[in-house]
Amino acid sequence: MKSIDKDSGIPLYVQLMDIVIKDIEECMKERDKLLSERDFCEKYDVSRSTVRQALLELESEGYIYKVHGKGTFVLPKRMKQDLLKFYSFTEEMKRNSRNPTSKVLSFEIIECNEKISGRMNLKIGDTIYKFTRLRLADDVPMIIETSYIPYNRFPGITKFDLESKAMYDIFSKRFNAKFTMAEEYFEPVMTNENEASHLKISKKIPSLKIERFTYEQGEVIEYTVSIARGDKFKYHVTLKE
Repeated sequence: MKSIDKDSGIPLYVQLMDIVIKDIEECMKERDKLLSERDFCEKYDVSRSTVRQALLELESEGYIYKVHGKGTFVLPKRMKQDLLKFYSFTEEMKRNSRNPTSKVLSFEIIECNEKISGRMNLKIGDTIYKFTRLRLADDVPMIIETSYIPYNRFPGITKFDLESKAMYDIFSKRFNAKFTMAEEYFEPVMTNENEASHLKISKKIPSLKIERFTYEQGEVIEYTVSIARGDKFKYHVTLKE
């Protein structure tokens, strides 16, 4: 067992943080329960204030989370997404050894309004799909996505299709769609009550709003607004000269 050196110039809470991080990385799993504050005090012979400061820092750095009345647990790792290449939720979850599933919360075939026509370069009144999906990984809610798709380009898509197959697979395999470009816009937002309910998080946890435009030869074939859990995702981009 690694011990705390009280004669060291390193603050005691920092030493305790290092011990807990090492345990998390080497021998603990996601959602494993940590020792209680009292047990930490007894095991490492430190004060409760030292333990609380260490746990507070570990929580702010994304290593642990607290459940009132139950204890402190190892936080599941955030999904890392590289922004320099085209990606889909399904493929990214598989790449991270997660099982992706989708639940269709709503599915409509409607007429395009002024707001959506401006974003997709469609005529007002054109027929489009509008559907909202809850995206899950290992049955954990991750993202709420509301998508707008031109009906004429992809006729006959059903709610069952979207729950049983990846949307981009439907586009490419059934309709021979070729994705030539995608643009995304990111904006931190506060999670509203409806989103928090579906994502099973507190409204205090911020989310990331993502607007995606997917193109086929210059034409927008998908406009999606997503709300991604801020505690589950981190995005990566490499800038080169």
